[in-house]
Amino acid sequence: MDQRKNHLDGIAITLLLCCFAFWGFQQVLAKATLDEVAPVFQAALRLIGAAALLLLWCRHRGIGLWQADESLPAGVLAGALFALEFVFLFMGLQYTSASRLTLFLYTSPLWVALVLHFLVPAERMRPLQWAGLVCAFLGVAWVLKSPSHTEYPRQWLGDGMGLLAGMLWGLTTVVIRASSLTRIAPERLLFYQLGVSSLLLPCISLGLNERWSLQLSPFAWGSLALQAVVGAFVSYLVWMWILSRYPATKVSVFTFLTPVFALIAGALWLGEPISAELVSALLVVGVGIGLVNWRKASQVAIK
Repeated sequence: MDQRKNHLDGIAITLLLCCFAFWGFQQVLAKATLDEVAPVFQAALRLIGAAALLLLWCRHRGIGLWQADESLPAGVLAGALFALEFVFLFMGLQYTSASRLTLFLYTSPLWVALVLHFLVPAERMRPLQWAGLVCAFLGVAWVLKSPSHTEYPRQWLGDGMGLLAGMLWGLTTVVIRASSLTRIAPERLLFYQLGVSSLLLPCISLGLNERWSLQLSPFAWGSLALQAVVGAFVSYLVWMWILSRYPATKVSVFTFLTPVFALIAGALWLGEPISAELVSALLVVGVGIGLVNWRKASQVAIK
């Protein structure tokens, strides 16, 4: 039986809000950990830990991960794109603020909407939905618009890496949605990404001559544990489950909330003020999400 739905229900919206709220906080947490753990090495530890947890979870639940089927090529491709996304994401945190980088990372829905619009008929967006997508992006841009920070003389490099990470995340979503990966268990889908990343990221870290050390402070260990358990295991498993059952374009527009959550996390952690501009932009983002997920009355009646 096909379990896919053509609109977001209450369960999906609640799970998305929880995931993106944590991911916004996680960007600030990862940046704070860079003082002790090199960027790609940090990403590798995070994803290797999550992969180990996933293996234990699947063994406990009796879920088979090793199956020879047609999903292997797409799974490896999705895993490689996923790994490269984290390379640019964590390296970019060295050159710009976490909230600014998060904005560029979460341009991924633009890539998803653009590519899937032409590849998957069910994902085609109407003019009103396109307007909502633009509205949501402008809302986030409004929150984060600011001149270059003097403490980040190479901010352009961090911004560029953020954009590349966003493109790679969007392309990962496209590969998942437009291939046989939508028909496999969420655990297997996540395993492709974590497994391939666990193999690639240590090699990339070594190629960059990063310092490897496990003599870390309690804060750094706690950060890595939280990133692995909640950030790269629980929340990603939920994300894979949502992608396998709901329209990717409508799901992805919620990613615009994460930069807002990142800005809030930075304000609470670093004591940065929350301005009226932020509250206004939150409203703009909310309007954009509402437009993208708007359905005609006739469509609702069919359900």
